[in-house]
Amino acid sequence: MSMTITEAILARAAGQARVQPGDNVWVNVDILLTHDVCGPGTIGVFHREFGAQARVWNREKVVIIPDHYIFTADEKARRNVETLRAFVREQGLPHFYDPGTPSYQGVCHVALVERGHVRPGEVIVGTDSHTCTHGALGAFATGIGNTDAGFVMGVGKILLKVPPTLRFRIEGSVPPYLMAKDLILRIIGEIGFDGASYCAMEFAGSAVEALDIEERMTICNMAIEAGGKNGIIAPDEQAIAYVRARTNKPFEPVFGDPNAPVEREFVFNADRLEPCVAEPHVPSNYALARERANVRIDRAYIGSCTGGKLTDFLAAARILKGRRVKVPTFLVPATADVAEALIREPMDGTSLVEIFAQAGCEDIAPPSCAACLGGPPDTYGRTRDREVVISTTNRNFPGRMGSKLAPIYLASPLTVAASAVTGHITDPREFL
Repeated sequence: MSMTITEAILARAAGQARVQPGDNVWVNVDILLTHDVCGPGTIGVFHREFGAQARVWNREKVVIIPDHYIFTADEKARRNVETLRAFVREQGLPHFYDPGTPSYQGVCHVALVERGHVRPGEVIVGTDSHTCTHGALGAFATGIGNTDAGFVMGVGKILLKVPPTLRFRIEGSVPPYLMAKDLILRIIGEIGFDGASYCAMEFAGSAVEALDIEERMTICNMAIEAGGKNGIIAPDEQAIAYVRARTNKPFEPVFGDPNAPVEREFVFNADRLEPCVAEPHVPSNYALARERANVRIDRAYIGSCTGGKLTDFLAAARILKGRRVKVPTFLVPATADVAEALIREPMDGTSLVEIFAQAGCEDIAPPSCAACLGGPPDTYGRTRDREVVISTTNRNFPGRMGSKLAPIYLASPLTVAASAVTGHITDPREFL
C-alpha cells in the first residue's frame, strides 16, 4: 500500500520500509527548536534526566531562537534569556540567535526557515505548537512539550504515533483579494477547532501550488488551530530552490503518493471563496468579512509568525498606500530580514516604511512575537480592556493578546489593512 508524504517521511526517519497510521515508531530528529518561553524548562528536563555534565546529542541540530518576550523590562523574561545564554556557552551551541546582538533574528518559525534550518524530507520538532509552519517546505514538523524536548536534546530521537492524514485539495486560482489566511480560516471553519485532532493536514491542489513559500507557511502554521499534528505541502521546484538558496547542507526530499489512501479528503475551489474573519474566541468561528461590516474596531495589528512576513506587509501596503488609518495600527515584522526589507522594498517608488508612516500607522516595532502571546504589560501592541482588535495573528482566545476582555478577530493582512482604513471590519475588495 502506498504512503502519504507524512508517512513516507516518518518511515525513512524510523529506518522502516513503510509505516501506517497508528504505528508507534522511534524517529530520528533532524532539528530541535526551542525559544525563551520553553527553552529553560527543556534545559531543566535535559539536565535532570541526563545529568549536570550531559551534552546535547548533536550541537548542529539544536537551534535556539529567543523571540517571545524580548523587548521588555520584565525581570522573569530577561532571566529566561540569560538561562539560554548560559546553556549555549556550556554546550558550545553554534545556532543561537541572541537578542541584543547582530545575530538576533526574531520570530523562531520564520527565522528557522530564513536561516536555512528547514529542509524537505526532514523531521523538525519544536517547543511551540506552531512548529507545524515548517511543513510548508515538505518537512514533517510538529510541536512537542518540554519533557519530550528534554529527551530529544539528549538522544536525538522521539517516539511518535503515525498520524492519519486528512487531505485538503484547494483547486482553481487565488483571486487578488484572497490570501492564504482566508484559505486556512475557511478550512478550519469547515472542520472545526478539533476537526483534525492528531491528524496530518496535507494541502494540495492548483491553488496551493501557486502560492509562494511565505503563503504556504501561513497555511501550515495554522494546522494546529484545527488540532492537527502537522501541516504539510509536498516540495516542488519552488520549495527546493528556496531551500538551496539558504543552505549548503545536503538534503533529500521525500515524496508521498498523491493518491495514497487518507482518512478523508476535502475539496475547495479558491475562485468561490471570499475574504473572511475568525470571530472571537476561537479560530474556527468563520464569518465573511462583508457580513461583519457592523463590527467597529479599536485597533489593527499586523505581525506574528502567521502575519508578519514580507508577503503580508506587501499585501497591507496595497491597501494602505495613499490612504489613512482610522484606528491605531501596529506593525511588527517577524524577523530582522523582514524589517530590513520594509526599508528596502519599494512599491511604486515608495518604501514600505514610508507607505505605512504616511498612512498614519504606529512606529514599526523591532521584530519579535510582541503582542501575539500577550506578554508583560510593556509589550508593544498589547491589548487593553474591551478593545476590539482585528489581527493577522493565529489565535483569538480570551487574553491571547493581553486583556481577557479584548475581542480578537483574525483576518488576512488585506482585510486587516482595509479595516484599519475604515474603522470597522471591511472586505478588502472595497479598495482593490
